[in-house]
Amino acid sequence: MIPTSWLPFPVPAWALDIFATLLILGLAWATSRLAVAVFGRRISQRFRRPSITRMVLRGIRGAIYFLAILAILPIYGVSLGDITLSVAVFSAAIGVVLAPIVGSIISGMFLLADQPYEIGDMVEITDTGQRGFVDDITLRYTKIMTLDNTFVVVPNGEIRSRDVVNYSAEDTRTRQTLDIVVTYEGDLAKARDLVERAAKNVDRVIEGGPDIRVGSARYPAAPTCYIETFGDHGVHLRLRYWLEEPYKLLATKSRVQTNVWQRLEDADVEIAYPHQHVVFDETSGQMEVGVNPPRRRPEPDAHQPDPRADGLNGENTDTGEPPED
Repeated sequence: MIPTSWLPFPVPAWALDIFATLLILGLAWATSRLAVAVFGRRISQRFRRPSITRMVLRGIRGAIYFLAILAILPIYGVSLGDITLSVAVFSAAIGVVLAPIVGSIISGMFLLADQPYEIGDMVEITDTGQRGFVDDITLRYTKIMTLDNTFVVVPNGEIRSRDVVNYSAEDTRTRQTLDIVVTYEGDLAKARDLVERAAKNVDRVIEGGPDIRVGSARYPAAPTCYIETFGDHGVHLRLRYWLEEPYKLLATKSRVQTNVWQRLEDADVEIAYPHQHVVFDETSGQMEVGVNPPRRRPEPDAHQPDPRADGLNGENTDTGEPPED
């Protein structure tokens, strides 16, 4: 209760309480903005990770507002001991409800520590096929902006148990694969050369250079077409090429396939499709094949009237009377 004896006019106590509450909240808001402005750059330079920086700044704001609430409670006659007892009873009553939230918070702490992805990374949730950019990471959820300009909010407890592909974790270069089947009658060496050239002439495809290192392995940077296997319907070729960045995967893959189609169409190389040849030799035995003559319709009897001549448009005009002159 705020004393009002020093005021020159009477003021209701509830009005002073509301004014003091708004004043404390306003000071807390201004203090939080000032703290972010003063310490934001230093925190970002210290942690280097946007998700950690946002988390620390949110913690600073939360601490300031928490202190403001503690300063407001005595105005309404609430003591800290009463709050502690109430929180203990309340937590015991709804512990089952808070368990998933607490689990998500713990999972969020593991995500921040394990660093499977970062804000701005392009990721894909494999079980749903949703692909997009990580927009925000909190202690409770991960917010992903999909390529369809929609948001997907996944609790951290769920996303840690799902397979997530990170396309831009440390190296934005991404390798893609294209399988092609050509016929046995075509020029195989020419087909491989045309496929490799078709991929090189597409923007965002790495044309060559030093080998790309993935762990302890080395892969050719230029597009390379390998013979995978000799199949039933043709020779299976596999083209592997690298993209500079994964942000236009579908468009780039479509251009590569269009170039491959055009180059193979103009050359003496045919893309195979499922078909079968039936071959008969001396070990196949004999099969009798004959052609029956076409069946002819019987000629109409001359003594029988032709039903097609009766009437016009199928109508019977026979009235039993002699025709008029």
